[in-house]
Amino acid sequence: MHGFSLQVPGGRIAGLRSGTAGAPRVLALHGWLDNAASFVPLAPHLGDVELVAPDLPGHGQSFHLAPGADYSFAGAVHAVLDVADALEWETFTLLGHSMGAGIASRVAAGCPERVERLVAIEALGALPDLAERTAARLREAVVARRALRDKQLRVFADPAPAVRARMAANALGEASARLLVERGLKEVEGGFTWSSDPRLTLPTMVRMTPEQVDDLVAGITCRTRVIYADPPQPYLPEPERSRRARLLPRGELVVVPGGHHLHMERPADVAAAIGDFLVS
Repeated sequence: MHGFSLQVPGGRIAGLRSGTAGAPRVLALHGWLDNAASFVPLAPHLGDVELVAPDLPGHGQSFHLAPGADYSFAGAVHAVLDVADALEWETFTLLGHSMGAGIASRVAAGCPERVERLVAIEALGALPDLAERTAARLREAVVARRALRDKQLRVFADPAPAVRARMAANALGEASARLLVERGLKEVEGGFTWSSDPRLTLPTMVRMTPEQVDDLVAGITCRTRVIYADPPQPYLPEPERSRRARLLPRGELVVVPGGHHLHMERPADVAAAIGDFLVS
């Protein structure tokens, strides 16, 4: 994959792309605090597609939101559509991992005329919360946001400790962690620090209720293939994750042995689960 940058209304989007212009167009959305390098291991296995993997706003080498602004899934939806507009892609397929699959779910449900297919890896829809948790969640988010002003970023003397931190945090092998870290660090005085915007670590102020998440998933009308890792993640356990996938009007579910970043750690297996879905 090779680098690219695009100007969108919010600022500069950086990313990685591969494939041939004119092949089926696939927009790949990475997970939370990851970046475009998340798709480097998978890209060679996807066949003849034009793959574009942006660093989502606040991640990797892309722009950060202006001071005082908050990251939201509504904003992420428009960021994805802005990238597609800058590419002059009227329609496209979405390939998302984790948070990226959640964003892709919202784009597919909210702008169905532009999304041809959806591949959702390790997430579908959104993380819900109970209606009676609304005020408590809002208070937690406000406190966290105000406290962030005094937080100091960790500085690494060299990238090695950052690689070890990602390996420990995400149960990643060294090669996968290094891909993410090399794109996710920036040089500062005294060494390196994460390039991602610290505001991304804040809790979401308002979440959908379980009923709203179900309606969102049921509103994804394009052909969809959901790929889950086995064992399941605590945030989307069985049988809930399979029940949610069954809400898709045109959905298929595939379970692949592996961890949460299975598209990086077991790319050939994930590509086999995708099969010819991206081009059929």
